[in-house]
Amino acid sequence: SSSSSSSSSSSSSSSSSGSSSADGGKSSSADGGKKSRIKRGREAMMDPEVGSALDPHPDPNDEHYDGMIYVGRKDADGRRIGFEVDNGIKYIFGTGFDESHKEIEEADLHHERYGPDAFHDVADRSHQKTREEVLRERRHGKVEAGMMPKPFGHVDTHPLDGGVMPPKVVHVDPFFLDEKPVTNKEFGKFVRATYYETEAEQFGWSFVLSSFLPKAEMLDGADVDPEAEHWVAVDGAYWRAPEGPGTSYKFREDHPVVHVSHRDAAEYCTWMGKRIPGEWEWEAAARAGHSGPNNRTLFVWGEEDTVEKASKHANLWGSGTFPWENKAEDGWRGTSPVRTYPPNDWGFYDVTGNVWEWMRGGKHKARIVRGGSYVDSLDGSFNHAATLGARATLHGTTSTGNVGFRCAKAPKRRTEYHWVYHDEERHGTLAIEDEFGKKHMAPQRGWEDQFVVEDEDDDEFEPAQEKRKRRKVVRERTRISSEL
Repeated sequence: SSSSSSSSSSSSSSSSSGSSSADGGKSSSADGGKKSRIKRGREAMMDPEVGSALDPHPDPNDEHYDGMIYVGRKDADGRRIGFEVDNGIKYIFGTGFDESHKEIEEADLHHERYGPDAFHDVADRSHQKTREEVLRERRHGKVEAGMMPKPFGHVDTHPLDGGVMPPKVVHVDPFFLDEKPVTNKEFGKFVRATYYETEAEQFGWSFVLSSFLPKAEMLDGADVDPEAEHWVAVDGAYWRAPEGPGTSYKFREDHPVVHVSHRDAAEYCTWMGKRIPGEWEWEAAARAGHSGPNNRTLFVWGEEDTVEKASKHANLWGSGTFPWENKAEDGWRGTSPVRTYPPNDWGFYDVTGNVWEWMRGGKHKARIVRGGSYVDSLDGSFNHAATLGARATLHGTTSTGNVGFRCAKAPKRRTEYHWVYHDEERHGTLAIEDEFGKKHMAPQRGWEDQFVVEDEDDDEFEPAQEKRKRRKVVRERTRISSEL
C-alpha cells in the first residue's frame, strides 16, 4: 500500500510498465530493475508477503449452527461456494399475483448487476428503451394528475397479499436462518437467563383475537385495534398468558412465541448471537429455489389454491367465516407446533401461516412482517392472502397473538485491514513492534494492530523530509442495504 517503498509490490508493479518511482528515479524493483508480476486472486491470498488484508476467507463448509440452515450458492456436489467469488442468491422478489412483468424479469435475471450500471435501474426492455432514456423520463417527465409525493421507504403493495409491486430481481449474500420460528420454550430460557421484560408486560396489555377471549363479556366496551376491529386490547395478556389472565402457554411450549414486539425479537436474537433477518433474505429462504420466471410458485406447496391442499402444508383459517367460525381443517384453531407441517424444499418450517414474523428494516411506525398467520386466507377474501409474497407492516411496539419471529446469522468472513495516517501530536506516540512481536512502547487504549512504515534511504540530493507514520486498523464491514 506504500507508493514510495522500494520493496512494496505496488511500487514494483509500476516499474513493469516503464515508469519510474517517486524517489528520484530509482527503480522500484528490489532486484535491480527486473520486472515484477502482480499476483491476484488465490495466488495473492496464499502469498505471505502480500499482507493480512488478503488472508483467505474461512471455508463456509466448516461453519455449522444447530437448528439453522445455510442459504447461498452451492456447487454441483452440494458444497458451499466460498467468498472468493459471488456466492449470493439472485431471485425474483415480490407479490406472486403480478404476472405482467415476466418478460422484464427474465431479462433482468440475466442482467449483470456489477459495473457502471450497478446502481441504476434496468432499462425497460419491453419498450426498447435505454437506461438513459428511462432515467430522463423519470427526472423530467410529467407528473400524473392526482399523484402525490411518496415518503421515503414507500413501496407499492398488492391488495390481496400485501406483496411488493412490481416484482423485481434482488441479490442477497449468503446467510444462516433458523429452520423454524422461535418457540415459547426457547424464549422462556432467554427470559429466565436475563430477567427480560417484554414490551407487552411493560405496557400491561396486548392484542388478542376476539373469538379467543376467555369470557364473552370482555368484549363489552373493549378497546380494539382501529385498523383491525377483531383484535381486542386485553389487560394482562403477554407471551406467558396468550389470551389474558387465567390462560397459560403450558402445553404450548413447542408453539411459536407470540405477543413479542420488534424490540423483543431483536433482544432475543442479539442474546443468541444472531440478528433479525431481512425480508429479502427471508423470502429467498421461503421460496427455496422456486423463484425464477419459469418455476416461481404462488404458495409454498405450488399453485393449487384449495383448502384441502393448503390444510396439509400450512396453518391457516380455512373455509370458515372469520373470526367466529374456524372449522380447523388443518387441525388447529390458533397457533400450531412449529414442526407440524412439512418443510419447504430447503428445510424451513412455517414459512406460510402459523404466525407472522418480524423483519429488520422499515420504520419504527411501520416495521415489516412476513409469512402470514393462522388468521389469513388463501385468496385474500379476508385478511391477507397467504402467498409466499405475503407482507404487512405493524408499529414496532405492536404485540399480538399472531406475530412471532425467527433469527438469522451471517457467515464468518476474513478480517480486513487498511492503513491510516497517524499524527503523534494528536494521538500520542505510536508503539513500535520489533520482529519478535514485542512492543517497546505501550499503545493508546482502544487501538488495533499498530505498525510503523519502514524508513527509506533519503536521496543525498534531496532535502530530508519528515516521514508520515501510519498504523494498520481493522476495516469496518459497513453494509449498505436497500431493504433498510
